[in-house]
Amino acid sequence: MPRNQGFSDPEYSAEYSAEYSVSLPSDPERGVGRTHEISVRNSGSCLCLPRFMRLTFVPESLENLYQTYFKRQRHETLLVLVVFAALFDCYVVVMCAVVFSGDKLAPLIVAGVGLLLDIILFVLCRKGLLPDRVSRKVVPYLLWLVITAQIFSYLGLNFAHAHSASDTVGWQVFFVFSFFITLPLSLSPIVTISVVSCVVHTLVLGVTVAQQQQDELQGMQLLREILANVFLYLCTIIVGIMSYYMADRKHRKAFLEARQSLEVKMNLEEQSQQQENLMLSILPKHVADEMLKDMKKDESQKDQQQFNTMYMYRHENVSILFADIVGFTQLSSACSAQELVKLLNELFARFDKLAAKFHQLRIKILGDCYYCICGLPDYREDHAVCSILMGLAMVEAISYVREKTKTGVDMRVGVHTGTVLGGVLGQKRWQYDVWSTDVTVANKMEAGGIPGRVHISQSTLDCLKGEFDVEPGHGGSRCDYLDEKGIETYLVIASKPEVKKTATQNGLNGSALPNGAPVSSKPSSPILIETKEPNGSTHTSGSTSEEPEEQEAQVDNPSFPNPRRRLRLQDLADRVVDASEDEHELNQLLNEALLERESAQVVKKRNTFLLSMRFMDPEMETRYSVEKEKQSGAAFSCSCVVLLCTALVEILIDPWLMTNYVTFVAGEILLLILTVCSLAAIFPRAFPKKLVAFSTWIDRTRWARNTWAMLAIFILVMANVVDMLSCLQYYTGPYNRTAELEGGCLENPKYYSYIAVLSLIATIMLVQVSHMVKLTLMLLVTGTAATINLHTWSPVFDDYDHKRFQEHASPKVASEMVQVLSTLGLNGTDRLPLVPSKYSMTVMILIMMLSFYYFSRHVEKLARTLFLWKIEVHDQKERVYEMRRWNEALVTNMLPEHVARHFLGSKKRDEELYSQSYDEIGVMFASLPNFADFYTEESINNGGIECLRFLNEIISDFDSLLDNPKFRVITKIKTIGSTYMAASGVTPDVNTNGFTSSSKEEKSDKERWQHLADLADFALAMKDTLTNINNQSFNNFMLRIGMNKGGVLAGVIGARKPHYDIWGNTVNVASRMESTGVMGNIQVVEETQIILREYGFRFVRRGPIFVKGKGELLTFFLKGRDRPPAFPNGSSVTLPHQVVDNS
Repeated sequence: MPRNQGFSDPEYSAEYSAEYSVSLPSDPERGVGRTHEISVRNSGSCLCLPRFMRLTFVPESLENLYQTYFKRQRHETLLVLVVFAALFDCYVVVMCAVVFSGDKLAPLIVAGVGLLLDIILFVLCRKGLLPDRVSRKVVPYLLWLVITAQIFSYLGLNFAHAHSASDTVGWQVFFVFSFFITLPLSLSPIVTISVVSCVVHTLVLGVTVAQQQQDELQGMQLLREILANVFLYLCTIIVGIMSYYMADRKHRKAFLEARQSLEVKMNLEEQSQQQENLMLSILPKHVADEMLKDMKKDESQKDQQQFNTMYMYRHENVSILFADIVGFTQLSSACSAQELVKLLNELFARFDKLAAKFHQLRIKILGDCYYCICGLPDYREDHAVCSILMGLAMVEAISYVREKTKTGVDMRVGVHTGTVLGGVLGQKRWQYDVWSTDVTVANKMEAGGIPGRVHISQSTLDCLKGEFDVEPGHGGSRCDYLDEKGIETYLVIASKPEVKKTATQNGLNGSALPNGAPVSSKPSSPILIETKEPNGSTHTSGSTSEEPEEQEAQVDNPSFPNPRRRLRLQDLADRVVDASEDEHELNQLLNEALLERESAQVVKKRNTFLLSMRFMDPEMETRYSVEKEKQSGAAFSCSCVVLLCTALVEILIDPWLMTNYVTFVAGEILLLILTVCSLAAIFPRAFPKKLVAFSTWIDRTRWARNTWAMLAIFILVMANVVDMLSCLQYYTGPYNRTAELEGGCLENPKYYSYIAVLSLIATIMLVQVSHMVKLTLMLLVTGTAATINLHTWSPVFDDYDHKRFQEHASPKVASEMVQVLSTLGLNGTDRLPLVPSKYSMTVMILIMMLSFYYFSRHVEKLARTLFLWKIEVHDQKERVYEMRRWNEALVTNMLPEHVARHFLGSKKRDEELYSQSYDEIGVMFASLPNFADFYTEESINNGGIECLRFLNEIISDFDSLLDNPKFRVITKIKTIGSTYMAASGVTPDVNTNGFTSSSKEEKSDKERWQHLADLADFALAMKDTLTNINNQSFNNFMLRIGMNKGGVLAGVIGARKPHYDIWGNTVNVASRMESTGVMGNIQVVEETQIILREYGFRFVRRGPIFVKGKGELLTFFLKGRDRPPAFPNGSSVTLPHQVVDNS
């Protein structure tokens, strides 16, 4: 079976286009089912993004649900931001404690209070002690205010009167970026608070520095420093927006996968529900369970079986009811074909409801004959009473048809009690049936009955225990079989009040549940059968206001998958095609599914290693490592942005340093190469094939992907290192500067540490790279910066600190710090009131590295969780495909394929059931008359089961003939006892059997009736098959076959229990040809003989015979075929019964 292409891949849709849809039909091959479209349009409220990056789900309700889901997902990252704030407070505490003095008490207290607030906030959020609305609406803004206040407190209190334009800029950059990656807010408010923070920070610094310098104000240098800060903030905000956008796309993809997972579950529920309803509508539950179990067996297990599988069970002490419509021929002539099917459907739907009410198991519908059994498969002590009540109710129900059609139709009902063998024979068109001598007696009880009365046998009367009054039936006078067997019969006498009284006493009142059987003698027996209609509705067109709808009990069948759900998905699926209300209900269900999925801790220690976070299952880890991440190009683009802003900052700090320009151009070219190579696999049509192949290889190869990421970060680090080392050419010693270099790179060494912070941010932006690789890259950035700060640039930082605080520190402060700093060994900076910048910058980078590493682990945990969720969706898809394969196998074994497509393709009401008229159809009945002599119910035959096993082998061999392509136009209708019924020409798609012309008017007579010739070949092949069986088993079974051609009506009757059959005069004549035939022969009427003679079939004239209801008919015996048929393509097929004329 081809894979279902109706499930559009959300990953493809989300990454290749900003405007896409997800369509999920339940069965796209049939073009029907439930379909939801989710559009993502280029519109949104955040104007800070380009139009192509503004993604919004349509409808709006889905977008609102997604926003709730997205903020809920990022609520855990809010705790990460709290940890970041706590680390900053710890940093302030350490910096103040190391050089503690009186003026450090205030910032120390503020940092301690901030740390305490962070701890309290972490505990409250972690434990869920805050109301949900407060934690989602208030806490993010509160945390932003706390962090902003801490930065400004540290800026105002710690640096005393020696402020610089570069103070706390690194921490401002760090927290602005952290807002984008952690706050559970929409993008617009995050951008707003980030811009507000940066603007206020810039203004405060600028005004403060200008006031402190006053007379010595260097306006141009301050302006360049302020602009450098602006570019740092601008770079951070741009990269932050990119990170938010990438996270948003990733979560949108996960959200779509969650929605698709829900749709898959709904489809799975529908598939299993359809399968269960179809199975249980035709087969009893115990047979269906066995059949489904065998379907799941391996082919090797099936090949080891000596015989074909037979599902047959013996049931004793049951009551068998046969009911026949008297006057059906008159009814057929009074109605059109479609009206007849609709009328029969309404009538049999009523009978099915009565069968459920009176605990009957409908066995089969044979034309206008309806028969059922009570006490099967679960024993009931009142089986005979239930059957009598069923018969009386059927007699009353036929009055509805009599009044509607103004005809004299009536019901003739016969009931007998005994033993049956119930099960399924053959391998195709499974239909539950019963066999036994008692079944034959029950059939004859109906044939020997009286219209409008219930005719019962002595054995049934013995089981009634005086519940009903009876009178002698004299069945032997109307049926020779009953007379020969000496069976005493009776007619039930019951007025309506007595019927109601008996029904009430037996728990069968009108309000009783159809499956609500009283407790039987077998205490643990399950409910008999579920009678729910395939469309999920209990409505039938035959129901009237006087017949209340019974509430049907639900059968818990463990054989069929039943996914856990909070709402009944079948009910939701029936209504989901409507507009807003159902969309709202579906969104509610999706929200509950998301909550359920989030609450499950998918990534646990048993799934991943604690340190590396790799999956313990190597195969799962391999699948994860080759997972394509479509956002890798955006990540490398961020590196380009970082390098650009780095170059701008360095140019503002020292516009005369030519190395800045060289490293920028070289680095940008290399990064653009990396970016283009990464984008080639995402946009394959825009790049050469070789480049696309190379890009795909990088994405699929873990070590190559890691190498690519390392190259990007290495380029950023080396550009910064080269620029810093180039600065040393201007350094001539402590306190020795030339006037031309005022405001150069040596005057602002902190900015190069801030550039290292941007490199850390670029590292965080890398996707599809493990946290261990990111840790390695961040250690490279941190180690390089620390080495240069503490070693190569140590005198530069000392000179920077000395110059800065020498100009601003008072003598009193200087004298107090000499002793303290001397004891710390801080030579060269022994008069500083602060920790030397080379140490503070290095510790700042180290703390940021640890913070980002903590966040990287969180991101990888989330990525692996989303991957497992995606695997879950994939597995659910596989279950749907597997369920569909089972479903198709079951359907094709119960209904013809073209009928099944109509019946299961959409949810039909009773009046919309399938019916089709055919003008030129072949019908065949083939029986084994001497099987009745072979069949015995002696113990040596296991009560008749072994005899039926042999019949099963015969019917299975007949079924296997239908697998021959030659007989693809032949449809098995059913088996009736030991009679095999088939038809040709009822499968419209293959009626041509090799001929190209399809229109009836365009075909010649030989083309039109080719299917009838195939049916005749099939009948002859059945004779040959039976001959082989006889030779192998030393038996002498003989077929008696009747064939006819003409028009028929085909249709499905019974909404609760669909039953496909064909009706019409053609079928009746074919049946009479079989019943009046001679064993070993194929009997046809003259019209059929004339057509088949043109195909080379040989006939022997039998002569006129009397046919009931038809009078004298001239008949012929078909003896064989002289030559094989010629196909349009010139090929021919020779069957065993055909004689090739080589003359």
